[in-house]
Amino acid sequence: MKVTPESKRLLDAFIEKHQLGANFSEVALNWFIPLAEKLYLHHSSAKGPIFVGINGCQGSGKSTLTELLLTYLVEVKQLNVINLSLDDFYYSKQYRQSLAKNTHPLLATRGVPGTHDTALLKQVLLNLQQQKTGFPIPRFNKATDDPFEKSQWPIIQSPVDITLMEGWCWGVKAQKADQLSLPVNNLESSEDPDGEWRRYVNQQLQHEYAPLYDMMDVWIMLKAPSFECVFDWRLQQEQKLINKLASDNSAGKHSGIMSPTEIQRFIQHYQRLTEQSLTTLSDTCDVVFELDKNRKIINTKGVK
Repeated sequence: MKVTPESKRLLDAFIEKHQLGANFSEVALNWFIPLAEKLYLHHSSAKGPIFVGINGCQGSGKSTLTELLLTYLVEVKQLNVINLSLDDFYYSKQYRQSLAKNTHPLLATRGVPGTHDTALLKQVLLNLQQQKTGFPIPRFNKATDDPFEKSQWPIIQSPVDITLMEGWCWGVKAQKADQLSLPVNNLESSEDPDGEWRRYVNQQLQHEYAPLYDMMDVWIMLKAPSFECVFDWRLQQEQKLINKLASDNSAGKHSGIMSPTEIQRFIQHYQRLTEQSLTTLSDTCDVVFELDKNRKIINTKGVK
């Protein structure tokens, strides 16, 4: 792609802001900005706002990709774009503790389908689809494991052209009943031996999440080589969060920060559906960036 002075300034500022590696500029110019141009053309031919679903396992870089697409489409194309993260729709810690008590203990941990407020997500998506204004967008504080106060939620001030919706399990379809019978890791073996938790999660995915997928116009996937990469990538994510909190002078507010041992257990909650996405989702996505263990793009589908 031809590098314009505007694109160069935008990328340099983006790389500095997000503390990205020196090779990110080349990746962005080769793949991500052409994708942003493709989304711009899609919007130009649409009769209303468009919705873009972005899937990627923890640490795959989906939040960075989403932020770059937003930055480019806003600053270069002058569109009104917002990014929604499935993470921002987590239930409160108190509500998840209620789920843990009344449904299954593993639901105390945020992450899997069933721990998000899908009714709120549906309403937000419908508001955006109808180009309404004056409503808030939830934000979740991972450091405290609770939503931010509603007074801190941003308000949609004007009709949105493109909504970028990202999440680790966003777009993943429910498994068949026979796929749920055997545990995939030690967590499922020891803490869900009868499969009650994974059946509940699967039912939530099928009945509450899948209908929302139909609202997406374009699907993008950052495809990891395997689930084994998730631990290293998630560890890197946690360190970035620690650094951010330190720079924001948030000392003493790190209750949600996890140790490597805690991360090892935590990601087991995600393994089943991450592996489901890696084996099934890329076939139905419009754009796929296939990654190696270092997150280098080694193959693509649907762009350039």
